[in-house]
Amino acid sequence: MTPVEITPELLERLSRLARLSLEPEEARKLEGELRSIVNFFEQLQELDTQGLPEMARPIGLTNRLRPDQVQPSLAQQEALSVAIEEEDGQFKVPRVIE
Repeated sequence: MTPVEITPELLERLSRLARLSLEPEEARKLEGELRSIVNFFEQLQELDTQGLPEMARPIGLTNRLRPDQVQPSLAQQEALSVAIEEEDGQFKVPRVIE
C-alpha cells in the first residue's frame, strides 16, 4: 500500500469537501494531526494478521433486554397540560425543517 502524503493541496480539498473554512494556523494544526492519524494506520498495516479470525468487535456483546410490561401512562390532557402550545390534542412545536 502506498503511503498517503498529507499535502496542503490535499488538506485544502478535504476542508472544501467537509465545508470547513480554516485559518492558516488551523490548517497547519490539522495537517499535523492528519499526518499522525495516517502514520498510525500505516503502522497497523504492518501487522501480520494472517491466521487471525475476523471479528466485528474486540469484545463480546450481549444484549440485556427485559420483557415489555404494560404500565399506566399519563392521560392525554395531563400530558398536554405542560405544553407551551397545543393543537388538535397534540403538542405544537416550531417548524425545524424547511
